[in-house]
Amino acid sequence: MLKPTAVRRDLRLRPVRPASWWFDALLLVGFGAVTLALATGALLGLDLAVREWAYAHHPAPIYWTARAFNLIGQGGWLLTPLAGALAVAVTWRDRTVRPLLLVAGAFVLLYLTVGPLKLLTDRAAPSSDLPPTQSVRIFNDLPPTEYDLSYPSGHVVNAILWYGVIAVLLTALTAGRLHPTVYRLIRFAPPAILLVTTTYLNFHWLTDGVSALLIGLFLDRLLHRVPWDGLPLPGRLRAWDRPFTSYP
Repeated sequence: MLKPTAVRRDLRLRPVRPASWWFDALLLVGFGAVTLALATGALLGLDLAVREWAYAHHPAPIYWTARAFNLIGQGGWLLTPLAGALAVAVTWRDRTVRPLLLVAGAFVLLYLTVGPLKLLTDRAAPSSDLPPTQSVRIFNDLPPTEYDLSYPSGHVVNAILWYGVIAVLLTALTAGRLHPTVYRLIRFAPPAILLVTTTYLNFHWLTDGVSALLIGLFLDRLLHRVPWDGLPLPGRLRAWDRPFTSYP
């Protein structure tokens, strides 16, 4: 049996870049501004114009390439299991339960924010068969059979949070030897790809993706501020209580 390891309790928030909470406030204000603009109709014309352009520019090679790249944003059968598997690998190798806390934190943040926002805003997808003036609206009153979970884009928010977690766990598995360029590529390329592909494929309105970037970055910063090494654990887990310092 593993012997409990003394872990220094440090509950100070971890640094993020940029460090100021003003940046977090700006992200929330930006998300609120986009939502308010949609509610007043200010950006609906832009969304409709982007949708029509996308439908008019769907040559097969580009369309199917976009479909393939769009798969990298699937949270349920790809990103969550992948992050969980990496966390289990680090947990087993380093005998620390801390990586699992990071994965659980990401899952809880997504569950408590994105889902309720989608239900509250009740926005149809661009591919909806409803008249354009109704399908583009936010805070809609859609029939039960209509896809109404468009705002914000879950693909984009998933990409921001889960690829951030995956980058941290890969850093742990490589004992900190993951090259900074590779780390940044894992962190930032998927959200950009998902913003473009979900809009181009008309899975989401353009403003669904923009709002998802704003709220996703805010959630990501909250997740990475948490001092995962310092959180107290229940007695049964203290035998696996070792530091998890794999942030770059």
